Amino acid sequence: MNLNQIQNVFFIGIGGIGMSALARYFKYIGKEVSGYDKTPTILTSELIESGIDIHFEDDINLVPKNYFIENTLVIITPAVPKNHSQWNYFLERNYQVKKRAEVLGIITKDTFCFAVAGTHGKTTTSSILGHILNESGADVTAFIGGIVENYNSNLIGSGKTVTVVEADEFDRSFLHLHPNIACVTSMDADHLDIYGTSDAIEESFREFADKVQDKTKLFITTDLPLTGITVGVNEKAVYNAFNIRIEDGNYVFDVETPNVILKDFRFGLPGRHNLMNALMAFAMAVNFGTPTDAIAKALASFKGIRRRFSYQIRTENLVYIDDYAHHPTEINAVHQAVRELYPGKKVLAVFQPHLFSRTKDFADDFAKSLSQFDEVLLMGIYPARELPMEGVTSEWLLSKIDNPNKKIVSKEDLLTTMVNNDATVMVTIGAGDIGEMVQDIKKALNEKDI
Repeated sequence: MNLNQIQNVFFIGIGGIGMSALARYFKYIGKEVSGYDKTPTILTSELIESGIDIHFEDDINLVPKNYFIENTLVIITPAVPKNHSQWNYFLERNYQVKKRAEVLGIITKDTFCFAVAGTHGKTTTSSILGHILNESGADVTAFIGGIVENYNSNLIGSGKTVTVVEADEFDRSFLHLHPNIACVTSMDADHLDIYGTSDAIEESFREFADKVQDKTKLFITTDLPLTGITVGVNEKAVYNAFNIRIEDGNYVFDVETPNVILKDFRFGLPGRHNLMNALMAFAMAVNFGTPTDAIAKALASFKGIRRRFSYQIRTENLVYIDDYAHHPTEINAVHQAVRELYPGKKVLAVFQPHLFSRTKDFADDFAKSLSQFDEVLLMGIYPARELPMEGVTSEWLLSKIDNPNKKIVSKEDLLTTMVNNDATVMVTIGAGDIGEMVQDIKKALNEKDI
């Protein structure tokens, strides 16, 4: 498919974080862009403000009339149900209908492509890498699965020759990519509703890794059963961060590389997992030829990602952090970061489970992760693309949590419950629509803190 011949791009599921980055990209390069989504969100509002037409009903009559021509590309997200009438209308009439991952593969195949894979850490690592490359003057465009605070966007740069993409394992999407340099940050079991077994997930990651012929261009953590250049924090690794300390709320660390030891890098995102993400981006940028002084400057200026350990309130009396974590490993990482930064403080975790299948598959691990907090408020399960599963409820998950200070809370009661809580550190956690409540929570807590 030749993108130069495409005039209009219509997105079904335009409000998704990955889809909206593509929508911004096509708008930027001069295409007509519009789309459908099920519900209005902060992201869809931002897209509408940028001049993109969006509607929220599955009605073919709402698609702009000038889109019913041959040179219209229709892009769908895997979350769209098979009976979606707009999707079926375009399919039946032989329009070019592509998945988001296929389109990313088409855009990036003629560029120098960095692909960041892993069940956790993709968004942060690709954001840091995109920021490093952009700040160092590379001709880069980075497609990000989160809103990067430095740019207030999920698209970094406007380059034509270098791309950074998140290599998403969901639905084996990452096999559409053509990476020149890649990394795998982790290979934990996830998306078992798609893969069935953790062995199938591992096999899929091996297939992705095999797309990088030159293994000196594949970067991996030390615990992965893959061949590549190892990256670690206080480990025996080719790229190793050591002498780690915290100064003024920032990590300061040294890095051992294949050729030299570099000192006193500064990085502001909390948590050892984020230090690992920064080091992975560092190693890939060094391999590309980015000067280390430019990398150091970019690491120090990186502000983070919306909904990734995102500080909403940071006063002496109260800290409120919001995080997108939706897997036990990610919740553990949030807990580690909070305890490292706020030892001895009472920490309240508010968690909205995401997907019935994920809650069922990892219930015991979720319970163990959540039990570490001083108090837990559990919201109803956010279904996303799924129908309810018998017996899989938040009440069932709550019964597994080994913590006397735990309870179910409804959306309606959440603000009041948090305002009346005496914890000095509060964390909202989850990938569902809890993210849409953050501003209201922040407002209510700020009024309490005055």
